[in-house]
Amino acid sequence: MDENRSIQALAALAQSTRLAVFRLLVREGPAGLAAGVLAERLEVQPATLSFHLAQLERAGLLVSQRRSRQIIYAADFAGMRGLVDFLLADCCGGRPEICAGLAGSLVAAGRRDKPAPAA
Repeated sequence: MDENRSIQALAALAQSTRLAVFRLLVREGPAGLAAGVLAERLEVQPATLSFHLAQLERAGLLVSQRRSRQIIYAADFAGMRGLVDFLLADCCGGRPEICAGLAGSLVAAGRRDKPAPAA
């Protein structure tokens, strides 16, 4: 991802509703959610949500797919990876070991967000 696309992605995430949409869709994974479900879960008016979804899609952070009469939105994990790669490209002045723990932090965060298995 180049600098301009990164700025666009960061700007899109710098708004509370869009950040909430993106985080919810990241949690949902590649299957995504229908626009109506997103609006309901986030308690956002459909017209307002549509505006925010368009901003995130233009920024390369969401993908959409029409399925029958619904539009399904999902996080664009390649776009997210591109943004993270851009941010870490020059990590710590040539000392990547300082950033090495980030991968572990991402894995740990994923585990925290999942419910504990039933006993």
